[in-house]
Parts: sequence; structure tokens; C-alpha cells
Amino acid sequence: MRHLSLACAVTASVFASVSAQAATYNIDPTHTFVTFEVTHFGTSTNRGRFDKKEGVVQFDRAAKTGKVNLTIQADSINTGTEAFNAHLKKPDFFDAAKFPTMTFNSDKFSFSGDKVSEVTGQLTMLGKTMPVVLKATNFNCYDHPMLKREVCGGDFETTILRSQWGMNWGIDFGIPDKVKLLIQVEGVKQ
Repeated sequence: MRHLSLACAVTASVFASVSAQAATYNIDPTHTFVTFEVTHFGTSTNRGRFDKKEGVVQFDRAAKTGKVNLTIQADSINTGTEAFNAHLKKPDFFDAAKFPTMTFNSDKFSFSGDKVSEVTGQLTMLGKTMPVVLKATNFNCYDHPMLKREVCGGDFETTILRSQWGMNWGIDFGIPDKVKLLIQVEGVKQ
């Protein structure tokens, strides 16, 4: 009986450690977008996105844990207007020549049931790292019919003060400090 109890304990321990291992998901760049919005003198909303990004997410629904490492190429900014793109790449804003990448790294996921509700991490931009909390407005996992793999992802958002990273251009004459970040992400299980 003692051997049976020991065998059951070992088996349970093995299954617990297997189920607690996080799966790795490579970010799908064709279904992942990093977009920003800022009001233009209280009249309309300027939007832009970064077209080049890559990253990895480790995610374990059972253990309710996760990690994310996302890298964004600053010079891939796309507002739909070349002159605006060129200005945003200059030292007034993203200083893409000096700081070619921005990163978001996290090892803290919050859950509501089995769905991610929040991701807390560090955003590095212009050589400065500050904490950021991304709130999930949508989250889901599904079996991709063509890839034959699980895909997880969602829509996340936050509002930052760009001045915290030293991006101050235009604040003194009315361009807002507040910038809304919208991140749509899907990761393919490896």
C-alpha cells in the first residue's frame, strides 16, 4: 500500500510539472499590430502603427502565468502620410536613427477565469524603461484550421504619457502628452 501511495504521489507530481510548463507562442506579424492614437488639437485623432515587430509569448493557462518579449522597429512607423512618418522618425519623436527598437517585456499576466485580463510589463522607448499595464478588451485561443496549431491572442490597450520617455515635442503648444496604445496580437503555438 505504501508503494502504491508513493507511486501515485510521483505520478501526480510528474503530471503537475508537465501541465505547469508554459507553451511558447511566436508572434504572428500578419495578425499583430501596434497602433497609437493621439488627439490633434482636440479636433481629430491622429493614428499610426508600426509595421515591423517580432516576439515570443510563453503562456500557461492552467498555471495562470505568462511572459512576453516584443520588439518593435521604430523606423517602421506608418501613418499613411510620408511627411508625417519622416517627422515622427526624427529626434522630435521616436529618434529612430539613435533608438532603432522599442521593446515590451513582461512576466506578469493577470487572469479572469482562463482568459488573460491584463499584462504588466516594462516598455523601453528612447532608451528609457517605464512600467506599463496593458488591459485586455478581448482574449481567445483557437485551433488554426490551416496551421493545425493553437493560436492565442487578443486586443490590449493602455494610455501613456509620452513625456515620461522624454518625448516632449509639441506639448508646450497643444499636442497632447497622452497617447493611447492599441495592441492586437496573435501568437502561434510552437
